Amino acid sequence: MFAFSTPLLAALCLCSAALAIYGSLGGQIWLVYLFKPLTTLLIIAHAWPRGRGQAPRRWVLLGLLCSLAGDVALLWPREGFIFGLLAFLLAHLSYLWAFTRVERFFTAWPWSFVFYALLAGGILARLWPGVPAELRPPVVAYVLCLAAMGAQAAVLGRRRGAGVLALGGLLFVVSDALLATDRFAGPLPLASLWVLVTYWAAQWCIASWLAPREPRPRR
Repeated sequence: MFAFSTPLLAALCLCSAALAIYGSLGGQIWLVYLFKPLTTLLIIAHAWPRGRGQAPRRWVLLGLLCSLAGDVALLWPREGFIFGLLAFLLAHLSYLWAFTRVERFFTAWPWSFVFYALLAGGILARLWPGVPAELRPPVVAYVLCLAAMGAQAAVLGRRRGAGVLALGGLLFVVSDALLATDRFAGPLPLASLWVLVTYWAAQWCIASWLAPREPRPRR
């Protein structure tokens, strides 16, 4: 489906992300509307030819598609917040299911879950006073799924060559924590820059975990 090389996709993704961030920081909303979804589409293009024949592939792609839906929803931060939250919740569940196709949930390295449980507790404690009562249940559910995804990514990251996945899981947690802090605990300086850089880096790392496409044999 996609024939772009990885270096070209990486360059296109970097340019698209830079334009989206520039638009967000500079109030050029049309740049955000155009290049924010495009950046995630380019990451999907990076993931598409990878992992052929691997059980996790379809779930990683589903997670990326759910993330794209969340990106579009959050172009309208107020009206689309709940839909965006649900879309990213489904993305984390898809990633978690993909990761458990390789290692059983929790049992392989419980210490990663201890770390992420403490991290999730700290995030919730920081956010809790500013979260409206009607949003507290979905926010708790979201943080729990996010932490479980990050922990399972760390489990797989202990495998040879899979450190990129552990990094991706951690960056996703950092990105969402920054986004939630900016929304519920007070504005952060240059929030769009830090949130989007860590978010797209996380997605690229997760996509890159899938095995690269094997080169076609020369005739």
